[in-house]
Amino acid sequence: MEQSAILTLFLPIALGIIMLGLGLSLVIDDFKRVVLYPKAVFIGLLCQMVILPVVCFSITIAFNLPPALAVGLMLLAASPGGATANLFSHLAKGDVALNVTLTAVNSVLTLFTLPFIVNFAIAHFMQSGQVVPMQFSKIIEVFAIVLVPVGVGMFIHHKAPTFAKKLEKPVKILSAVFLVLIIIGAILKERANFLDYFQQVGLASLAFNVISMVLGYFVPMLLHISRKQSIAIGMEIGIHNGTLAIYIALNVIGNSEMSIPPAVYSILMFFTAALFGYIVSRNNKQRV
Repeated sequence: MEQSAILTLFLPIALGIIMLGLGLSLVIDDFKRVVLYPKAVFIGLLCQMVILPVVCFSITIAFNLPPALAVGLMLLAASPGGATANLFSHLAKGDVALNVTLTAVNSVLTLFTLPFIVNFAIAHFMQSGQVVPMQFSKIIEVFAIVLVPVGVGMFIHHKAPTFAKKLEKPVKILSAVFLVLIIIGAILKERANFLDYFQQVGLASLAFNVISMVLGYFVPMLLHISRKQSIAIGMEIGIHNGTLAIYIALNVIGNSEMSIPPAVYSILMFFTAALFGYIVSRNNKQRV
């Protein structure tokens, strides 16, 4: 009980710090950039908002996931990309400016799309009365925790860009530490069943992660988006804000089992994103 209370208290603080770090790297022009790259942004949002949930839903059916784990994976699919996507995109020589723009826009749009997708998943997978759907008041609470720190970070960047630049590195390190601690906390909360859950959802999470990045890369390429922008979109929809998904599972829905797919995915995505980045950046060199 004490461990659960600590995690419940810690999660909003951790999520706030992570979103502050994102805000420190954003400026108003990141939102205006939608006008500069309308096609790339539209395709990225189409992949994120439409294709991804459909793919995730198909995977939950194909792997016959237990109801709570299926909802947990759908919750992750509905979550926006994380700031980590910007880092991996940079390492893979993707268009980081596009990443930042997609993350900024996604973070706002998911205020509307996330509850719709999650409530659909709860209604489809869970029996009536097992789980209370996300309520509007809770949705506002979640996105206050997400958007207010982003706004504070952007304000600091606008008023004191040098100070914001100095803050970026320590906040990024702190964000990474928090993410690791949150994953550990989610696993410890379900430690008695974690191995069973991992066996049930591990391959599904891996499949979803790999398919997300592949679709995020090849769909834009097929639609004649530049390779750099395709890399950015692939990273954006393959790397999710697992912290937000875990927070919603534990603090909003109140089901710790649903936090396992985001925790497992958040571990796997670092390895798959590194491999994906290596492959696409190597292909870039061969084409030069």
